[in-house]
Amino acid sequence: MLASTAPNMIAERVAAVRAFNRFYTRRIGVVTEGMHETPHSLPEARVLYELGRRPVTEVADLRRELGIDAGHLSRLLARMDAKGLITRERSESDGRRQRVRMTEAGAAARVVLDERSASENRRLLDGLDDGDQRRLLEALETVRELLGDARAAPTIVLRNAEPGDLGWLVERHGALYAQEHGWRDPRFEALCARIVAEFADDHDPAREATWMAEVNGRRAGCIMCVDRGDGVAQLRLLLVEPAARGLGLGTRLVDECVRFATRAGYHEMRLWTNSVLRAARRIYERAGFTLVEETEEVDGFAPDRVFQTWARAL
Repeated sequence: MLASTAPNMIAERVAAVRAFNRFYTRRIGVVTEGMHETPHSLPEARVLYELGRRPVTEVADLRRELGIDAGHLSRLLARMDAKGLITRERSESDGRRQRVRMTEAGAAARVVLDERSASENRRLLDGLDDGDQRRLLEALETVRELLGDARAAPTIVLRNAEPGDLGWLVERHGALYAQEHGWRDPRFEALCARIVAEFADDHDPAREATWMAEVNGRRAGCIMCVDRGDGVAQLRLLLVEPAARGLGLGTRLVDECVRFATRAGYHEMRLWTNSVLRAARRIYERAGFTLVEETEEVDGFAPDRVFQTWARAL
């Protein structure tokens, strides 16, 4: 990737990463004698953290978790053994393999390190308001994603819209549809803004709702149910962020919208979409919607001028 970038820009980007590394290692105290004002180095703290996750750990597994050279790890474990923090033993099933476990002293040291680490990071977050905390966590998650950190199964939450969500909903529709489908006509974003404004100005919570999907605490999708009149609910503004696709969010959002409309007493649900939105149409079909009408808008905001109405009984 860098090979196709101008040399001066490469140098600037490398310098920016190095500057961040210097700042962050200073900020979390890595450059001091010991981690969190303890006699333990960063490598020792990492080993103790990993060993505390299970009663006994294979050295080979520990090396993979830490991503360090076998010789380096062997010397590190020897020092920790000499300090009484760990013990080493041969595997009962394979004498060629070595296993490590913490001693009582190692476990006590881990508790201190964990408590001080949590306290220091809590102080870091306490200096930020809720919005800035969210921005920080989103940025950290982005770094992990871009640098290939293997993550556990994501935490997915569907919740009702809160202050700030409706503005996000309009902004992301405008940006994503322009980016992915070429919908650069400002009338599309204006339409989204009107839908949201009408909902915010006057909606019956028993009959209308907006849901947000979060993945690991980050906004990742949305959907809205509004009253179309005559016992018909309208599904509107379904969106799933590109990074969250493949997790079933679209299906979960549509299913939640349908359940709500059913409980609210509607007899039918409808939606309006564009023929180019094929992935969304597959979700609608699985949820029981069928195509009932197609129209062509000659002066519409979308490059693909074919719009569709889908419906299903409730």
